[in-house]
Amino acid sequence: MTPSLSVEGLTKRYGRVVAVDDLTFDVRPGLVTGLVGPNGSGKSTTMRCALGLVEPTAGRVVVDGARYADLPAPLHHVGALLDADAVHGGLSGRDHLRWIAASNRVAARRVDELIEAVGLAGAAGRSTGGYSQGMRQRLGIAAALLADPPILLFDEPMNGLDPGGMVWLRRLLRERAAEGRIVLLSSHLMHELRDVADRLVVIHRGRLRADATVEEVLALDAGGSSLESAYLRLVSEPRP
Repeated sequence: MTPSLSVEGLTKRYGRVVAVDDLTFDVRPGLVTGLVGPNGSGKSTTMRCALGLVEPTAGRVVVDGARYADLPAPLHHVGALLDADAVHGGLSGRDHLRWIAASNRVAARRVDELIEAVGLAGAAGRSTGGYSQGMRQRLGIAAALLADPPILLFDEPMNGLDPGGMVWLRRLLRERAAEGRIVLLSSHLMHELRDVADRLVVIHRGRLRADATVEEVLALDAGGSSLESAYLRLVSEPRP
């Protein structure tokens, strides 16, 4: 089945604060889609609504035809990394992944496969409390990939990664998209998004400002070469 992810009229209010305001867009399989916007624009809230961690005020996010909470085996549909620090510091990296695998009926051998794949073989037996930020990011990515899901959601996955780690992650994202999966990531690193993303969903103050290819967004820059300049136009000028 072709994976699907649709945000439909999504609104989330916290008292008088509107975090997401009637947001609608589809994320296409086979592409890397960047979700971008200033701090507080609603990116993380949108992803949390998609994963059932936040209840929308209105609208919904549909994952493979259903709400995430209604999926019979959600980790087999969606793999996500929202907060790399959300790990029990007393567990080793291997035990953290084993617990997730066991609770989601994933074969134990998959743990060691992913530990090797994400470059943590030498640290898998160590307590995660001693991991660097980049190591925790790699561990979170391994957890997202455990059940080999067709949909991947990553919130700022490049934080803490060294240049080699960024190259590795860029290749990983491109490979997963080439397999026909949905890949959605939020990031503030425009130069990295230019290298890895096919499309950009730009939101500002909870509202959609653009849903276009990277080339179409670039065309908003007078020189056609600065994604940062084009992005800043989208989030600073009246709605195009």
